Amino acid sequence: MRNVLLVGGGKIGVAITEFLSGSGDYRLTVADRDAQSLALLPEKNVSRRQVEIGDAASFAKVVDGHDIVLSATPFHLTATVAEAAKRAHAHYLDLTEDVESTRLIRKLAQGASTAFIPQCGLAPGFISIVAADLAKKFDKLREVQMRVGALPVFPTNALKYNLTWSTDGLINEYCNPCESIRDGHRGEVPALEELEEFALDGTEYEAFNTSGGLGTLCDTLEGKVENLNYKTVRYPGHRDIVKMLVRDLRLGMRRDILKDVLETAIPITYQDVVLIFVTVSGWREGRLTQESYAKKIYAQTVGGKLMSAIQVTTAAGICAMCDMLVDGKLPQKGFVRQEEARLGDFLANRFGRYYGQD
Repeated sequence: MRNVLLVGGGKIGVAITEFLSGSGDYRLTVADRDAQSLALLPEKNVSRRQVEIGDAASFAKVVDGHDIVLSATPFHLTATVAEAAKRAHAHYLDLTEDVESTRLIRKLAQGASTAFIPQCGLAPGFISIVAADLAKKFDKLREVQMRVGALPVFPTNALKYNLTWSTDGLINEYCNPCESIRDGHRGEVPALEELEEFALDGTEYEAFNTSGGLGTLCDTLEGKVENLNYKTVRYPGHRDIVKMLVRDLRLGMRRDILKDVLETAIPITYQDVVLIFVTVSGWREGRLTQESYAKKIYAQTVGGKLMSAIQVTTAAGICAMCDMLVDGKLPQKGFVRQEEARLGDFLANRFGRYYGQD
């Protein structure tokens, strides 16, 4: 039985705790600075530690004795937790969408005796595993397009949106530069641009550039694909309002105010749907061919509790990768990219199977 330290007991941390504590295969300790969050965690097979994360050296003492660290903390703590895991010789997995944090983890992973696996959620995360799996089926690639959205089933406000996960992460997506490959050249494009519209199952959606969703696919597919991009999916009209807030009112430069506005005005919801849509085109047996993967995942009951679709998919992602690491289906040391996981192994996993449910 592996000793696991989960850092962060928020909305996603609760779901991770339900999955791992219910499996019976992990001794789980959850560390969080907030006593109230710790009190809301499941009782069975869970230890709690109220901890304020300071520097990596001191937090390494908390990590000591654990085989694996799972980080579900805000992105600004990512590097500290990862460095503490390295000092304590523990495997490290996280959910960060922040590009700079991932670059720091890549550096930390150099020469490490354990695995460092960032971006283990939905996007980045599962979306990269799907895209890489489709890409392997082609002799030569032309385009890889990745679209993901976490949306309310019953939109009622002007934004047609409810908060479903980290507000800090959402703001990062809307404000930070976006990696892409265009006409064979790798670069960055601004968030909230390149608006497109499409329909799926009779519902109209829009999609636009957001940061972080590509994970490490630019590294993996550079020189192999003409065009690679990631866009977030929303209901039509959402992008224009967000662009007004971020650009016209300049709240992208005052993110603390933007966070307060969003959290004050927009309620959370557990009635959501996660939409995953990946399209890859290229040449197969001499013919230009296209193949797509489309999936909708709704809120589900886990451990007797209703959990939102984004909770389920994000937690299932990191828990499946943790299982696969323990089972030897992922590299055991150094920096590990999401696309190094086989889609078949992921979907066959007891946690990954949640991606196969509607």
